[in-house]
Amino acid sequence: MRKAKTRALRLGGLTVGGNAPVMVQSMTNTDTRDVPATLAQIEQLERSGCEAVRLAVPDASAAKALASIRAKTSLPLIADIHFDYRLAIAALEAGMEGLRINPGNIGSKTYVHKVVDAAKMHRAVIRVGVNSGSLEKSLLRKYGGVCPEALVQSALKHVRLLENRGFRDIKVSLKSSSVPDTIASYRLLAGVCDYPLHVGVTEAGGLMRGTIKSAVGIGILLHEGIGDTLRVSLTADPVEEVKVAWEILRALDLRSRGPEIISCPTCGRTEIDLFALLDAVEEKLADSTASIKVAVMGCVVNGPGEAREADLGLAGGRDKGIIFRKGKVVRSVRGQVALLTAFMQELQALLNEEQHTIKGYQ
Repeated sequence: MRKAKTRALRLGGLTVGGNAPVMVQSMTNTDTRDVPATLAQIEQLERSGCEAVRLAVPDASAAKALASIRAKTSLPLIADIHFDYRLAIAALEAGMEGLRINPGNIGSKTYVHKVVDAAKMHRAVIRVGVNSGSLEKSLLRKYGGVCPEALVQSALKHVRLLENRGFRDIKVSLKSSSVPDTIASYRLLAGVCDYPLHVGVTEAGGLMRGTIKSAVGIGILLHEGIGDTLRVSLTADPVEEVKVAWEILRALDLRSRGPEIISCPTCGRTEIDLFALLDAVEEKLADSTASIKVAVMGCVVNGPGEAREADLGLAGGRDKGIIFRKGKVVRSVRGQVALLTAFMQELQALLNEEQHTIKGYQ
């Protein structure tokens, strides 16, 4: 994989684009006017590895709450604005480091210019976000419906509105619920645009289907070097979006955060309760940021090899298991309960020894 060269922008204390690692974003689903609830969710997202958070700002009351939110979190915050340019200006005055807007629905060019001028003054980034569900009617008529070419043309038209005002701290996103259309759109845009790209599959669905669509769409783009920030859009707790995002990055060996857990799918050779063992390990490591590899394997075919290669590994046999630490056998235990107890003891010992780090932003 070779990352496409894009412009480098500053979003708060982070660099977006250029040679910076792909950044993980999510969006709160609380009522932004409820400051305590929104801050609590931002804190949860940060603990999960979210690096920038977007907030919906539907009205003046939500905009008024932004200053209080900004004062109590260090994460870069992005205001999601539609229809009312005054909300965008209020968000910038409240300290938002970024805006996500569709310039086409902000109103006249005069209103767009007012937003751009405010973004310049506050040194904020603007993401031009084009969505297949809100394309201009003129483009729908021209292309006979939603298609990659229409999405790209819409994005470039909106980018020019900002460029004509001398503004270039721009990110761009092209969102579609269709994975093939998403991939094709970003490929087209990456060929004609050097602004950082925010990638994702919109309205992807619930936890399972949304994860699959996002992993395929985002994964293909990142593998081709396309994408500087990402959001996994799920009809689920936003924390799940962040977890899936990190697993996509880990699978492509782009970034890693927290433990990597390897486990076999089980088959007729499995003679221990591997499901219970794996559940216990996942629960133990749910909030860990330790950069370790843990293997939970259920049979003697691939188990010993995978377990030996991990920082901590279990290879199951007939009502017994062999525990490896960094390639060496440290225990051979009989009985499901004793095996679980022994493995969790070894896991805790490993966690105590490891330095908790995240590959990428430090």
